[in-house]
Amino acid sequence: MRRNERGTSDILVIEEIIRKADVCRIAIANGNIPYIVAMNFGYKGIPEQRLYFHCANEGRKLEMIRQNNYVCFEMDTDHQIYSGIKGCDWGMKYSSVVGYGYISIVTENEAKKTGLNCIMTHYGGEGEYFYDEKVLERTTILRLDIKEMTGKKC
Repeated sequence: MRRNERGTSDILVIEEIIRKADVCRIAIANGNIPYIVAMNFGYKGIPEQRLYFHCANEGRKLEMIRQNNYVCFEMDTDHQIYSGIKGCDWGMKYSSVVGYGYISIVTENEAKKTGLNCIMTHYGGEGEYFYDEKVLERTTILRLDIKEMTGKKC
C-alpha cells in the first residue's frame, strides 16, 4: 500500500468496513486467466473469519473454483470524491478491505442455512430465517475461510 498512514490491520476497523460494504468482489485465477465477480455476502467474525456467498449451481465461477480455490477478495465503502483546480488534483477517498483465503462449496443443508443466515443478517439484520428445501437444492453456498486481510480507511 502506497499510503501507509491509511492502512490498518486492526480487526475492529476492518470489521467495521466489512459491515458497511454492500458488495464483495472475488478474484479467481486459473493459469493466466483471471476472473473477478461482484457478489452479495455475509461475514462471520472472530474466531471463524469467514465470508459466505450464494450463487447458482453452475457457471464459470464454480468451474474455476474447482480448479483453484485460493482467491483474493475486495470490498470498499465510504466513497468521497474530492476536486481541485487541476485535473490531477482530483481523487477519491474510500475505505476498503483486501484479503486472501480458500473458498469451498458448502454441501450440507444445515451448513448452507448457516451461510444464508449470515448473508441475510448482513443485509436484513438479525432474525430467524426459514428456507424451502427445494430452494436450498437450487442454491450453492460458498464459504471463504480468510487467511489474511488488511484494511484501508478514509
